[in-house]
Amino acid sequence: MFNKAVKTEAKLRLAFTGPAGAGKTYSALAVGTTLVPGGKVALLDTEHGSAAKYADIFQFDTATLEPPFHPDRYIEAIRAAAKAGYDVLIIDSMSHAWTGTGGLLDVVNEIARAKYQNNTFMAWKDGTPIQNRLIEAILNAPIHVIATMRSKTEYAVTKDEKTGKTKPEKIGTAPVQRDGFEYEYDVIIDLGIDNAGVVNKTRCTALTGKVIDKPGAPLAATLRDWLHGAPP
Repeated sequence: MFNKAVKTEAKLRLAFTGPAGAGKTYSALAVGTTLVPGGKVALLDTEHGSAAKYADIFQFDTATLEPPFHPDRYIEAIRAAAKAGYDVLIIDSMSHAWTGTGGLLDVVNEIARAKYQNNTFMAWKDGTPIQNRLIEAILNAPIHVIATMRSKTEYAVTKDEKTGKTKPEKIGTAPVQRDGFEYEYDVIIDLGIDNAGVVNKTRCTALTGKVIDKPGAPLAATLRDWLHGAPP
């Protein structure tokens, strides 16, 4: 029933999160275009073609995804990139599959109106399998997948011990996607406006606790070494 564990060669699942201007697209391209020497890189652009502004710096192919941002359209793009023989797919940005026009939140609201008398809680019975399909497509893709996600400020309601009054308190940031979605990735790097990336979660022990200034080729080399293993 059990066999000796063996590390096999794997494909990367990397996510960059951060606010506007943090360098998510640039960092994804800097890593993605150096991850596989001589490899082919595709970028799925949901940001009105903004990634093409870096075409004079990096070599990559791009496809622009316009609304609706239904998760199944992302799945189609992942499969198309793999079929076309790309080594790396950059998805910029994954947040549109959640909050964008026609993204999953819109889909669930439509289901609620059509089937559950506007009860969105019930509609998630239909919405969750759509999200799970997207997750499975990312995890099972036979190519490296790098995603970007916008981040939002998170607050918690706390109680002032002196006055007894409650107040909102900033507790950090969270990606604009379904709660927990980011933890499907091997490595999550949270970028600040200074373009420094804090490694928030990693399966690569060489990156544990690291702060990486302007992620790029050195990070790609570390990840490439980590991904090597026995043939799958």
